[in-house]
Amino acid sequence: MSAPARNTEAPDVDPRGTAGERIQTPYLAAEDEFEITLRPRRLDEFVGQTQLKEQLAVAIEASNARGDSLDHVLLAGPPGLGKTSLAQIVAAELGVAFVQTAGPALERKGDIAAFLSSLEPRSVFFVDEIHRLPRALEETFYPAMEDHRLPITVGQGAGARVVLLELPPFTLIGATTRSGLLTTPLRDRFGIQARLDPYTLEELAAIVARAARILAVELDDAGAMAIASRSRGTPRVANRLLKRARDYAEVRGDGTVSADAAEAALALLEVDAIGLDRLDREILRVICQKFAGGPVGLSTLAAAVGEEADTIEDVYEPYLLQLGMLKRTPRGRSATAHAYGHLGIAPPEALPALF
Repeated sequence: MSAPARNTEAPDVDPRGTAGERIQTPYLAAEDEFEITLRPRRLDEFVGQTQLKEQLAVAIEASNARGDSLDHVLLAGPPGLGKTSLAQIVAAELGVAFVQTAGPALERKGDIAAFLSSLEPRSVFFVDEIHRLPRALEETFYPAMEDHRLPITVGQGAGARVVLLELPPFTLIGATTRSGLLTTPLRDRFGIQARLDPYTLEELAAIVARAARILAVELDDAGAMAIASRSRGTPRVANRLLKRARDYAEVRGDGTVSADAAEAALALLEVDAIGLDRLDREILRVICQKFAGGPVGLSTLAAAVGEEADTIEDVYEPYLLQLGMLKRTPRGRSATAHAYGHLGIAPPEALPALF
């Protein structure tokens, strides 16, 4: 079994490397350079999540003062809020190696053993989508997290014996978008548990402004707010929309991402004033027009819009629920009066009584 790759670059080294090459970890290899360069590298560069940053700052300072490993950390929240960035920042603030993988990539106990046995003392071991870790492998983490020991079975049948492999102290950081799928024994072994919340409009505007400075993009305050208001409370979306607005401003404008340029670019992407894209609106329109406001079952809705049910539930539905345009009921999904108003469709007379 090949040894797992690790990023051992010093925290202040450009992630592209001195000669512009990309430094890759097992799960980061497919990520484009745009996202890497925009990631904050220190806690004071990370915008938002003030309470969580303060908790981590205290824990990191105490860990560095004692010279031991940071307690295990569980980061929960919707995609794109900065869980991976925070994990990398923790490693940078601790001044230790950062090793990354994902729950679905760990299929056998040997995979976990290969990673853990090759860690350096105090390393940060980041497992993205930890809720997708096979249940049979969870117990492998228990002694490793608590006692820094890894039980390995040698031999088979009656002659088999268990050997305890001593591990260096390390910090496991798990990231999950669905913390409810974690078993209680695994969740309880994380000493620091935090949930990342959607970002405010002002925080997103600050994130867009920071990204524009890094990318050397001319951006005015109105342009930053126009992008922030359409970013669904998510920095990843904000950075992606900035990139598209930059392209539009360079090709169709004077190179400056103003409010007009941003709005024109996002209109081209079919992103409306509150961040809904074409499929978001199609989901609402199908419920409102084809199913009289609902309720409609998820599988029926997925077939009607031509999308996978899991994609609707995990990607599109959370934001529509957050905006109050969609309602989950025991019989399925229903549209609210707010959804009718946004689409410019007259609600059925019975709608007020339904909600």
